[in-house]
Amino acid sequence: MLFPTPESYVSDEALRNLRFYKYSSIDMSPVSKYILKPYWEFCTTLFPMWLAPNLITLLGFFFVLANVGIALIYTPDLSSAGPSWIYFSFAAGMWLYSTFDNVDGKQARRTGSSSPLGELFDHGVDSLNCSFGAIVQAAGLGMGLGWRCMIMQLMAITTFYFSTWENYHTGSLYLGYINGPTEGLIIACGLLVASGIWGPGIWWQEIGTSAPILTWFAPSDWPLGEVCLAGMLAMMLFTQLPVSVWRVAQVCKEKNTSTSKAMGQLVPYTAFVLAMCLWFNSAFSTINGTHTVAFVIATGLVFGRIATAIILAHVTHSSYPTFWKLMIPVFIGAGLTNLPYLLNSTAILPPALEIAYLYLFLAYAATSYLHWATAVIDRFCSHLGIQCLRIAYRPIMARP
Repeated sequence: MLFPTPESYVSDEALRNLRFYKYSSIDMSPVSKYILKPYWEFCTTLFPMWLAPNLITLLGFFFVLANVGIALIYTPDLSSAGPSWIYFSFAAGMWLYSTFDNVDGKQARRTGSSSPLGELFDHGVDSLNCSFGAIVQAAGLGMGLGWRCMIMQLMAITTFYFSTWENYHTGSLYLGYINGPTEGLIIACGLLVASGIWGPGIWWQEIGTSAPILTWFAPSDWPLGEVCLAGMLAMMLFTQLPVSVWRVAQVCKEKNTSTSKAMGQLVPYTAFVLAMCLWFNSAFSTINGTHTVAFVIATGLVFGRIATAIILAHVTHSSYPTFWKLMIPVFIGAGLTNLPYLLNSTAILPPALEIAYLYLFLAYAATSYLHWATAVIDRFCSHLGIQCLRIAYRPIMARP
């Protein structure tokens, strides 16, 4: 059997556990509380009452997918300057995605259609956006088809993974005083608007001439774009990830559960990231370049399965999932392109064969993801008596 049965994705016991589900989130950002929350609530009133929250989520994601298509048409190398309007489009698409992503929950409460499927669907789409959004951001800043684009993806998926892992253990989605979905999004949109005004070339001028004040933090010959990357990477490594680890450790201590077991759950993801880097950066690989976008999308789909499986375990109060099988294609790619180092030989995979393998991997990742997603959604809808993209009609009872 090529794909498992729907019951193996979500057991009957897991579905019964949905009765214990309760959504919880904490957003400490003042920007979110005092500026964006009123904006989101106003936007919610613009949507008709018959529009399902999950459909709003999906429509928001289409803005990002449209921007990926625009990027591949007008600047397929993700570095050449395209028409100025595409960068404004990137910023608008990212902003609208975020708006729709925050409106969907409010629409669910407004229409009385909140359900565990809503959280699963919302965060599942968010997990995919990590990789697709990274492509848009790389094109918007002229980062090109190379390691910079991959770093954008790795930062996005790593932050999301730790947040999801933390959510599983704490039972609540925590966003700090400065966080990616709020301040990070505003900064990202601002950078894209700057590209629209001055062109993406501004990010690749040496800071010694373009922004001398930054020479306090980086060598003067560094491009501004690399300083931005370094800053985002430092923020992730020294603020967001440590906070997630600390919060999980505190919860384990309070609940008297194994901290080492919780920390051990980071091992599969770490192996996945390591395999991605080994494959992408191997001197015996041809992925780093023309086929970067295919690699990012394929690994992004695998990550989407990984992250959403954790969310599924969270809403169904199930055991923390393992993902080794999902990662096998990435491990194979990393192994075949790095084995020549050990054997002191030439490439084992000829370029044409490696490219064929990558696109077969992409096709399998897409097919596998769609099968898994539709099966899980169908199981949830059947059990809860709801529809995913429609609000079920509830007839008004006649008064006696």
